[in-house]
Amino acid sequence: MKFLLNCLLLLPYLILCSLESLVKLFIPKKRKSVSGEIVLITGAGHGIGRLTAYEFAKLKSKLVLWDINKHGIEETAAECRKLGAKAHAFVVDCSNREDIYSSAKKVKTEIGDVSILINNAGVVYTSDLFATQDPQIEKTFEVNILAHFWTTKAFLPAMMKNNHGHIVTVASAAGHTVVPFLMAYCSSKFAAVGFHRALTDELAALERTGIKTTCLCPNFINTGFIKNPRTSLGPTLEPEQVVDKLMNGILTEQKMIFVPSSIKLLTLLERILPERFLVILKRKINIRFDAVVGYKVKGH
Repeated sequence: MKFLLNCLLLLPYLILCSLESLVKLFIPKKRKSVSGEIVLITGAGHGIGRLTAYEFAKLKSKLVLWDINKHGIEETAAECRKLGAKAHAFVVDCSNREDIYSSAKKVKTEIGDVSILINNAGVVYTSDLFATQDPQIEKTFEVNILAHFWTTKAFLPAMMKNNHGHIVTVASAAGHTVVPFLMAYCSSKFAAVGFHRALTDELAALERTGIKTTCLCPNFINTGFIKNPRTSLGPTLEPEQVVDKLMNGILTEQKMIFVPSSIKLLTLLERILPERFLVILKRKINIRFDAVVGYKVKGH
């Protein structure tokens, strides 16, 4: 009863916060400067990571680029240099904790303290549980979530000391709602969203308000990782439009970025609508892509 009464007392504050949020929708938020910031991007050898590096290069940030693909990461670094930025390329296996820690030590010694960390590296296997091999499940979690812990542990202390920094988690819409034949991927992205939210609250509890956090949750992106994705939610997203939303979110210090924004509504509906209705709704959304299915239904 006392808890209910306390909640009712918060009602005026809820109304005030709601009105404030409504007003902010019509007032463009000022973008922060990232000139001179040391920005580390994992998975920067291709796709979202590469395009994000280009955008930071245009803003005169100093770039530290990690990827397991030597050719890809060197190409990204070369293009960043053409855009006028200092860029340092490192071949790093983000599924290997010791490789992350040793590379992080090298970065701190040779370049300096990272102030913007973008955990972008990711892997995906499109198959059902039975067709997904054990090493594939392990690698999905090592890259998609455990690497976030190791990079953050490596670079957060300097941010804490200066009470200045930004940690970006590239997750997915699959971190809020599940899709068949992406079990390992969805599970790892749910963990990534949880990592972002827990880190955000932990920084607030430690009164490190100068360290910002952002989480990106896009729908299917046309990067070639998932073959032939289709959904009634709209066309597959182009990497450029996702990076545009990501950069705006980082520079305006948004906590959570959904691309498209309708994903936010769907995640809310999934929490409040009856289960039977959700089954019908998911059929209407009709998410499809090429997948390996190991379990065979009788008669098929």
